[in-house]
Amino acid sequence: MKIVVIGGTGLIGSKLVANLGEHGHEAVAASPNTGVNTLTGEGLAEVLTGASVVIDVSNSPSFEPAAVLEFFETSTRNLLAAEKAAGVGHHVALSVVGTERMPENGYFRAKIAQEELIEKSGIPFSLVHATQFYEFTRSIADEATDDGKVRIAHVLFQPIAGDDVAQTVGRISVGSPLNGRVEVAGPEQSRMDDFFRDALAAWGDPREVVTDPHAHYFGSELTERSLVPGDDAILGRIRYSDWPGRTAPKR
Repeated sequence: MKIVVIGGTGLIGSKLVANLGEHGHEAVAASPNTGVNTLTGEGLAEVLTGASVVIDVSNSPSFEPAAVLEFFETSTRNLLAAEKAAGVGHHVALSVVGTERMPENGYFRAKIAQEELIEKSGIPFSLVHATQFYEFTRSIADEATDDGKVRIAHVLFQPIAGDDVAQTVGRISVGSPLNGRVEVAGPEQSRMDDFFRDALAAWGDPREVVTDPHAHYFGSELTERSLVPGDDAILGRIRYSDWPGRTAPKR
């Protein structure tokens, strides 16, 4: 079948396109640099012609609260309208575990708005909520750094490899629409501060990880289970200790 991947040249999107292509599907990467812009609507009608499934793994270029809300609301409205016109039968969107627990977080609030538009669209859909990607470990540590110390809360943490996310999203995209959500997470759960101590040690990073119960995660204070899934989550197979990027040199 023809499957259009919005954000198909990014981290997860490029993996999806490759995986779906290997399984015999016509996987099309759609992004501004391939002539498809969901914010303006440019190229949407053309790329969706003949598509059975659309997977949206796009992301806002800005995380400023107003900008990210504008991105997800506008792009999702444009995309859903184009899908209706093209007769697309399954809309799949990648979201984040814990969005509903931190509505004060501007990014999460924007993802909630995106999901509400999808749920009300009338198009059969599947929402995949993923935990934090291993690939973002360094950026999370950098964002949490204050005066040379990495301040992290002692809360539960269960990150996942991008490859595992892509495999799960791809598998769901070729199945029947869930008309609901599923959660996906890594195979191991740990404490967030302990995880980052081990991660920085593997990089040879001299920064000290300080356990701080009031440490903010991209502007939000965390509770015990803010970032981890429920008991029915699909678990990835790649452990962080086995992930090839675990000891990548500092950029």
